[in-house]
Parts: sequence; C-alpha cells; structure tokens
Amino acid sequence: MGLIIGFLVLLWGFIRRSEEAKKIALGIFVVVGLVTIPIYLTGDPSEHAVMLLPGVSDHLIHEHDDSAGFALAATSILAVASLIGLWLCRGNNGLPSWSANLILILAILNIAIMVRTANLGGQIRHTEIRSGNSAQ
Repeated sequence: MGLIIGFLVLLWGFIRRSEEAKKIALGIFVVVGLVTIPIYLTGDPSEHAVMLLPGVSDHLIHEHDDSAGFALAATSILAVASLIGLWLCRGNNGLPSWSANLILILAILNIAIMVRTANLGGQIRHTEIRSGNSAQ
C-alpha cells in the first residue's frame, strides 16, 4: 500500500508541479524500502508454519519466495534512487526531471512486481484464486 500511496503523491506532484509533493513521495519510497526488509524476513518462518497444512503447494511457496526476493531487490533500488533524488533536491533545489521520471517508472514497475508477489502469496492458502480453479 505504501508504494501506491507514494506513487499517487508523486503523480500529484507531477500534475500540480509541486516539488514538495515529489519530495514527500520520495520519502515514502525510502520508508517503504526500509519496511520491506523485515516484511521479507518474515517469509521463512511463515513458510515453515504453512508447509504442512493441507492444500498447501510447495511449488507455490517457492514461486512466491522467488518473487518476494525479486520484489525486495526492486523496492531496494527504488528506495536508493529516491534517497539519491532527495539528496539531489536538498535545500531549495527542485528534483531534476530525469530523476523524477526514473523514480516514477521504478514505482510503476515496483507496484506491478508487488501485485504479482501478493497474488502468488494469496494462492498458497486461497485455492479459489489459483489458475484453473473456479470459485465454489
């Protein structure tokens, strides 16, 4: 959710030409990057907790785990790019347009990666959303 909020604030900054909104969005992305680390680290204990439950697919767990690692890397890149962007606009300087555009693209990609990762995680215990299954 933090990625979506940050994206919307950044988009608002583009629309309103507000440097403050852009800086706030970059701050949100830095915080999301930091929060993503402990969230990722809860994966292994969760895996062990659900592994033996009926209907849980080992394949889905590993697919979600792989996607989560990719999501962590992508979010870390966004957080570092945002931190660099904040450094570039320190003082009264505005965020360079190339930096703002790059961060916007990274945010869109991150949202897509996180949506995929969340969907894969949901499939582990919610058989009704698995491909090929219809809701009862």
